[in-house]
Amino acid sequence: MTAKPYAPACERNRDPILAVLREHFASRRRVLEIGSGTGQHAVHFAAAMPWLAWQCSDVAENLAGIRAWLDEAGLANTPAPLVLDVRDAWPPATFDAVFSANALHIMGWAEVEAFFAGVDRVLTRSDGVLAVYGPFNYGGEYSSDSNRDFDAWLQARDPRSAIRDFEAVDVLARNIGLALVADVAMPANNRTLVWRR
Repeated sequence: MTAKPYAPACERNRDPILAVLREHFASRRRVLEIGSGTGQHAVHFAAAMPWLAWQCSDVAENLAGIRAWLDEAGLANTPAPLVLDVRDAWPPATFDAVFSANALHIMGWAEVEAFFAGVDRVLTRSDGVLAVYGPFNYGGEYSSDSNRDFDAWLQARDPRSAIRDFEAVDVLARNIGLALVADVAMPANNRTLVWRR
């Protein structure tokens, strides 16, 4: 049996994120989570929003840990997680919502572009919703000293990683027919951004 991975940050940020998702996913039915990580968010959100089918996905090496969380929770609305690398094939299914947390700053910029290209393929053309959680810069400026330090740490670990500029990400969203409907401040100088078709 796989030991469950654990990210303390998920415990700290899950309820503020959930408050945003409850509003913007209230009329959604099928959500694709891109980069489900440990699986902690999926279990918390799927339990709190039982009307949603919450589809986890991540790169292959993370799926065992996600399965451990899903199996223990035993929720009816969390199907088996999918292998998804944003640079490769995306699932043929469509979803009326997509969620991702703490992924865009880990990916390289080419992968961020691939993320939005993939979202364009899987998100319903009418009334689809994309919600993204994480740190962002505005006007090319860090929103806090802690984000400046975090960005330096990210780039030392992997030069392709970086806190993304909101404006650049918003251009990618607009290019696939999405309009920003919410930009909500979160704890620890993060944001939850919500776009809608």
